[in-house]
Amino acid sequence: MSDARDDFGIAVLDVVDRIPSGRVMTYGDIAEYLQRGGPRGVGGVMARDGEAVTWWRVVRATGTLPAHLMIEAQTQWHSEGTPLRRGIVDVERARWWPEESDGKDA
Repeated sequence: MSDARDDFGIAVLDVVDRIPSGRVMTYGDIAEYLQRGGPRGVGGVMARDGEAVTWWRVVRATGTLPAHLMIEAQTQWHSEGTPLRRGIVDVERARWWPEESDGKDA
């Protein structure tokens, strides 16, 4: 594993750890915030190491996750009060950006 991949993975997981309860970021949002990796790169980190963080707070731009994760994610979204529309995240209402509350740089 290269240092760049390690650094990117750590940066992704750090951002995910900062997403508040009831809010989400998309894979693309995280890549844009970090200015690297792209949505697929973020997805790769989440597939590999996402169980260590609040993975249900990172969604596709459509407000969904892969089918095998949706039931558990919906349980988490409901318990956190995440804005939903027809069982999926209402991304426009639930979207969070790191500077909104913590001012930390990734």
